[in-house]
Parts: sequence; C-alpha cells; structure tokens
Amino acid sequence: MRLAIIGFGAVGQGLARALVETGFVITAVADSRSAAINPDGLDIPEVLARKEKTGLCGDTGVGSADILSSGAFDILVEVSPTNADTGEPALSTIRSALAMGKHVVTSNKGPIACAYHELKALADQKGVMIGYEATVAGAVPIVSGLRQGLAGNTVQSLHGILNGTCNYILTRMRDEGLTYPQALQEARDLGYAEADPTSDVKGIDAAIKLVILANTVLGMDVTLNDVAITGIDSITLEALSLAEAEGATIRLIGEILPGKNQVRVSPRVISLDHPLVVDGTLNAISVCCDLAGQVTFIGKGAGPYPTASAILADLNFIRDAYDRGA
Repeated sequence: MRLAIIGFGAVGQGLARALVETGFVITAVADSRSAAINPDGLDIPEVLARKEKTGLCGDTGVGSADILSSGAFDILVEVSPTNADTGEPALSTIRSALAMGKHVVTSNKGPIACAYHELKALADQKGVMIGYEATVAGAVPIVSGLRQGLAGNTVQSLHGILNGTCNYILTRMRDEGLTYPQALQEARDLGYAEADPTSDVKGIDAAIKLVILANTVLGMDVTLNDVAITGIDSITLEALSLAEAEGATIRLIGEILPGKNQVRVSPRVISLDHPLVVDGTLNAISVCCDLAGQVTFIGKGAGPYPTASAILADLNFIRDAYDRGA
C-alpha cells in the first residue's frame, strides 16, 4: 500500500526509517516548507539525506495540498505538530483525505481530541479507517488494548501516567533531591521538555490524551473544557519527602470514571508498590474492568521510534483488513 507522510520532523523521519522493507511504499512526504511526490515511490534514504543536509524534504512551493491533489496514496499518515485548540491545519488535511476515500493514520492529538466523532462518521461513510494509536502513550497499545484486548469488558475506571516529561521531573526530584526548576531544566537539556513546557507541566497534554480515550474507546463525549486539570509546577521537595516518609510518592495521574462521566488530571500521592509507580519518561495506564479486573499497560510514551511503533501497528491493521477485503 502507498503512504503519504504529512510532517517530516523527528517522528516522520523515524517512521520513514522504520518503514524500510515493510512492504509499504512511501509516495509522498511533506514538511512545513517543502514536499516530495513520486507515485512510483520515493527514494527514502535520499529524502532523509536531503532533509538532514538542507532542512527540506523536497521542493519548496509544494505542500500537503499538492499531495492531496495528487491522490497518489492509499493511506495518509499525519504526524505534524499538535494544535490542541482547533486541531488545525491537520484536521482539515485529515478531513479531506477521508472525504477522498483514503485511510488515515495519525499521531496528532489535536484532530482526534477536537473532532473524533465527526471524523469517525466520515470514515464510516466512505468505508475507510482512521487509526490513532500513536496519539496516546506512544508505544503503549492502550487504544487497541481497550478496543480489542478488553472487548466485552465494562471499564469501571482508568488511571494513568500519560506525560513522560512530568514523570521524569517528579522522578528526579524524588531520587536526586532536585528542585522543580532544576529538574525542569534538566528535562529541557535532555530533550524531554519543550522550550515552552506549559502544556506538559500544567497537565494539559495528559488531559488531551484522556479526552481521546474517553471519547474513542470509553463511549463518552467530553471536551478539554470538561477536564479538571492541576499540573505539577507547585510540587515541592517537602511534599515529596512527606509522601516518601509514608511509603509513597507523588505522580501526575489522569483519571477517567465513565460511570460518573468524570475526567481529571492532578498530582496524587500513591503507594510505592502501586503499578503506576514507573520512573523516568515511562507511561503507565491501569484499567479496572468488570471481567478482567485490573490490567496495567507500561511502556515508552514518546519519541520517534515508540511513536513509529504505534503508527506501524495501525498501518498493519489497515493493510490486513484490506487484504481480507474488509
């Protein structure tokens, strides 16, 4: 199957490398300033080398609109940066691809958080699929785990560590006695935090991921405005020490209670033997179900290759369904 990749930063390039020898053919790529299109398939090593040397993946004056116009793809892979307020411009790109009868796979949280029900209805109308495993928790297969692995269960609650930046900061504060500003700066230096970390440390990023899970696999209809959000920027070393004295620690926990239509993100004191106590940039999600009981998912929540892993899972699912004639 032919792929067009919109967004050719770290995630898009990591995905392109991971796709070598998978049987998928990349016919188009676009970054914010250029694009390359070849209906017969691009020379990906050449495109990657050009991107590294010039900062461009293709020709200027060509962009995602030209890729859509070409129609030279079966699946659109949208991995551009997230706009959580409106989902744009990725939302319009995804909407256009679905309207053309093209499958879509995305790691972009904005369109799924802002307009999932609309996009799913359009995909169903056109007989195509939309995959978004990579929008939540990187390599952790939480979407497919809930939708397929735990199908038939009623999810009574979901609790999770969904932001690796916050988890890294709190881990370093606990383990090394760093102050919050020191731990945040270290996270920036290592590339775990953005230059503007507001979305992460204020709990907004985790809240967006909860909205996606609530709406897409837990049968809810909530927006970011419905989520009660408290971040970690007021957590002190004293608070962590008090928790440790009680055999506990502090983590930023996202919570969904479907029966109460409740979604929230806040720092919580949890026992050190709790399954959600993972360190560094790991993500962990614990689901309580009526039949399966408690099931916990743990893995790498961000980065080019963990994200590529989730995207590949969706791509293979779509290809398998296509091969079966679904």
